[in-house]
Amino acid sequence: MNFTLDATCKNARACTITTAHSTIKTPVFMPVGTLGSVKALDMDDVLNILGADIILANTYHTYLRPGDKTIAKMGKLHGFTTYPKSFLTDSGGFQAFSLSDISKPKENGIEFRSHIDGSKHFFTPKKVIDIQHNLGSDIMMILDDLVALPATQERIKLSIERTTSWAKESIEYFRDKQKEGVGVEQNIFAIIQGGTDKAFRTKSATELCALDYDGFAIGGLSVGELNNEMYDTVEHTVEYMPKDKPRYLMGVGTPEDLIENIERGIDMFDCVMPTRNARNGTLFTSFGRINIKGAKFKEDASPIDAECNCITCQRYSRSYLSHLFRSRELSYFRLATIHNLHYYLNLMREVRKAILDDDFEEFKKEFYRKRETV
Repeated sequence: MNFTLDATCKNARACTITTAHSTIKTPVFMPVGTLGSVKALDMDDVLNILGADIILANTYHTYLRPGDKTIAKMGKLHGFTTYPKSFLTDSGGFQAFSLSDISKPKENGIEFRSHIDGSKHFFTPKKVIDIQHNLGSDIMMILDDLVALPATQERIKLSIERTTSWAKESIEYFRDKQKEGVGVEQNIFAIIQGGTDKAFRTKSATELCALDYDGFAIGGLSVGELNNEMYDTVEHTVEYMPKDKPRYLMGVGTPEDLIENIERGIDMFDCVMPTRNARNGTLFTSFGRINIKGAKFKEDASPIDAECNCITCQRYSRSYLSHLFRSRELSYFRLATIHNLHYYLNLMREVRKAILDDDFEEFKKEFYRKRETV
């Protein structure tokens, strides 16, 4: 991986990340393709219509179905899916959190039962790296111990101790495998934990950022805390993260969350929000969200967003999208998903230009001003 810091505007950063498969201009939003597929889209949509340079797939889900060994035989993620650009794969730590009724973190890993057939499995720091070697992702995430908020001080302390211990085991194993010729074109990120406790975040960041990782993520946020608590935690944590490596905020979030955290120095984001909300009828616009189910859109001839140049807005009306949604037509899911992801990806491109032009503060003011006019 090559990383360059192209420009800053106070703490906001415009960077370039180059992997074996693509050049990624940041700030960047990564569409979520949990099973190697962005829901409702094909890879032509992702690559040529949206122009995404990196997408996210999930280690836990692809391990269970179709299986990482199957994906390896089929040409790894790039060959299997035909998406030629970069993949980032999450490690499974979040799934242990979100599926807590069928998983249990232990000292040396995470025990869980498959949500598909109930079969028993155990993820260790080394095993998730082996799985991600089979997947062939450009950026792999290590196994971490994520806790919901609020949590006790004792549980958060255990989380960061466990995460640091697993991180040390992971990086040693990953670098040893590279010396053997395995995963030489892959990169690895550690995940900083600590809830919203600044002392714990300082400890976790300091310990992890001393290790030989290619980049660092902030995990364990957007899991129940207030927005201002998330923003304060990010602002504090980035002070302990290297300036010469990528910074990734996992699982975040709304367009407002992206703007606020870019201002605090974050480079990379992912979230299911644009795709999931699209399927549920919520569409993002330059002026805020709309719910296409609303009766007022039944005879609305305007596009979803008059300022948007995605194929959905260029061709179809709110009235037509409302009709498709109410009729449960399958074409709705594709058109709405294209629009929402285009909005997110285009927002990142506009933010990058504003940073390069040293105009991020004005961009942010205009971003919020438009939302106040509705």
